[in-house]
Amino acid sequence: MKITEHLDALRREGALLAEAAAATDLSAPVPTCPDWRLADLLRHTGQVHLWAASYPARGFQERLDDAGEREVFGPDPSDAALLDWYRESHAALVDTLATAPADTECWTFLPAPSPLAFWARRQAHETAVHRIDADAAAGRPGPEVEAALALDGVDELLRGFMRRDRSQLHSDEPRTLLIQDADGLASWHVTVNPGPLEVVSGEEAPAGPAELTITGPAHDLYLLLWNRLPAGVPARVRLDGDESLLDLWRAKAQVG
Repeated sequence: MKITEHLDALRREGALLAEAAAATDLSAPVPTCPDWRLADLLRHTGQVHLWAASYPARGFQERLDDAGEREVFGPDPSDAALLDWYRESHAALVDTLATAPADTECWTFLPAPSPLAFWARRQAHETAVHRIDADAAAGRPGPEVEAALALDGVDELLRGFMRRDRSQLHSDEPRTLLIQDADGLASWHVTVNPGPLEVVSGEEAPAGPAELTITGPAHDLYLLLWNRLPAGVPARVRLDGDESLLDLWRAKAQVG
């Protein structure tokens, strides 16, 4: 996806998140984040937006320490002011990324064509995933994540987060997983082993079956792999093979 496409998604998903929050009591629990109420979700996402915007806006070359983060966050809003504060934080992030020069240099933490491309992509998915959480708190499914964004988010999760040194997704013996979009738009062959996750896309995948093949629409794969479906597997998703590998994923593929 292009930076402009990620920014469009960031605008759309942030507006949907605010819409879900406006229709729901802020004390409502968030089923997909069991320790949070909706107010916690809004405060977290708004702080992440301010934190993310600070890197391209101020050119920080290293990750902020605790004192730097507190300075970026500013005063903690009350629950009464929280929704407006979230909308302002989201708007400030969108404006920062939309107006930043293409050659902006700043700290990032996943591979990307440029720092600006990294932050636009990361915040599009940060917001989309937490919009799903807000809809869960509101007790409604909400609109589906658009297919291109959903598949891009699966790719970021597999090639980015799950390959980081801090990832807990490992297995003493190699385990193989094939993830397939039901419309044939993308697929990933994944090997979970003692070291970094091995991910091969599409036609580059090795021949032969994987231990578990997961096939489904892009939106459902996005929810399943980002662990936004604690209750089970959607009816539109087909599992072929050893489902204990999905149990391993749910237990270890966590993004903190």
